Amino acid sequence: MADSEGEYVEAMSDDELEDSAAQAVDGTRGTTRTRDGRPKAKGDPRKAKNGGRGKAAWEDIQRSWEDKPYDLDGGAAGDTWEAEKRRRMQRDTTPIQRGIIRHLMLVLDMSFAMTEKDLLPNRYRLTIRYAIDFVREYYEQNPISQLGIVGMRDGIAVRISDMSGNPAEHIEKLREWLDQQEPQGSPSLQNALEMCRGALFHAPSHGTREVLIIYGALLSSDPGDIRDTITSLIADRIRVSIIGLSAQVAICAELCSRTNNDADAGDYYWVALHEQHFRELFLAATNPPATGVAEQKNASLLMMGFPSRTLAPGNTVSLCACHNRPTREGFHCTRCRAKVCRLPAECPVCGLTLILSTHLARSYHHLFPLKNWVEVPWTMAHRSVACYACQSHFPPVPSTASAGAGKSKQQQQQPPQPSVARGVSESSRYACTVCGNHFCFDCDVFSHEIVHNCPGCQSDTKGRAMTPPPPPPPEEMEVDRS
Repeated sequence: MADSEGEYVEAMSDDELEDSAAQAVDGTRGTTRTRDGRPKAKGDPRKAKNGGRGKAAWEDIQRSWEDKPYDLDGGAAGDTWEAEKRRRMQRDTTPIQRGIIRHLMLVLDMSFAMTEKDLLPNRYRLTIRYAIDFVREYYEQNPISQLGIVGMRDGIAVRISDMSGNPAEHIEKLREWLDQQEPQGSPSLQNALEMCRGALFHAPSHGTREVLIIYGALLSSDPGDIRDTITSLIADRIRVSIIGLSAQVAICAELCSRTNNDADAGDYYWVALHEQHFRELFLAATNPPATGVAEQKNASLLMMGFPSRTLAPGNTVSLCACHNRPTREGFHCTRCRAKVCRLPAECPVCGLTLILSTHLARSYHHLFPLKNWVEVPWTMAHRSVACYACQSHFPPVPSTASAGAGKSKQQQQQPPQPSVARGVSESSRYACTVCGNHFCFDCDVFSHEIVHNCPGCQSDTKGRAMTPPPPPPPEEMEVDRS
């Protein structure tokens, strides 16, 4: 058997093979030579790392595909944000009516199917980790909403955390289940849906009732007919969305289609392809759903209170009405003066919804999303040298792209007109269609995903804000005189 410690020999001719054999013979006589015939130095640094043993050539192989990994879209892994940019450009930013006060039940599959390792380290641990990220993002995007978590295992539904508006409690419960429990048994969709239906039954009519299921099995151990449960969900106006981890299941597609007004099941039932796709589908559920036509007609005003944080007189300790815990500070209900420890919350005495003004402002961007920014061609790139937001320098404009420099100053200052977004700009510049300022790619993603506002439009103090309004029509002027 050949020595595995020997050096790799490439495909050579017969003469080259004879030379290499002669070099090997010289090596047995005490003279170690390299491939080109020169004597090898005695102090070989490769031997020091291997306990005096010469390092094999196959241990130094450098693979080109490991230096720059690629993703499923055909681009480099460093271009993940570029791929996100292309996907985001295809989203519809038309303002529509949405239910910003949500009541969502998150159902996690904890059956034997979650022990599979097609999603590393396994489905169960990855799902719990993504669920923690989902809880944080859910309350970040929906600060005046409620959330509850349910698990499916051993043919029954178990309650992980009750519906509340505190993300810390949900994250603590999820970590306890991750450390103390292991997936086992069979899932039961019917039992989980009945538990979610009981938790959402008392949800107010002004909010949405939703169920998001992470389903990893291909079966459901139900005690009765699940179609009767689907009929009850439709009567209670509960919407169900499912993210599958194995394959499509017929009853899941029927469940999503019927509970969402007989819509296309593909809009509410997805199957994850890999870890990144699973995370994207999971976090996409943080956006509130569109309100139906029947719900828009029945829209009504909602009474809310906006209390301020107050300290107890004399720095004394008193019990809060929501948890009966001793605290020194809290929020007093504007109607009955009951004390709650955190917001948003519902007053346990009079039932008034208590929030902060910032909570309402953070939910506003769902109703009026920020418009997509358009790519700036090289002919318009000479208008900017650095990003308007972060002041990072743009690539210099090539000399061949100076064709647009001959335009008048008025034409150059006009905002670019919306066009078909291709995704990635050739000049690394993206322009707002309202203020016309140029931004880099990082600021584009940050403004659309985190801030939800344009820095140029928010800081424009001498443009549209200082422009006097147009004069009224003659008809209105006559009315004013009279």
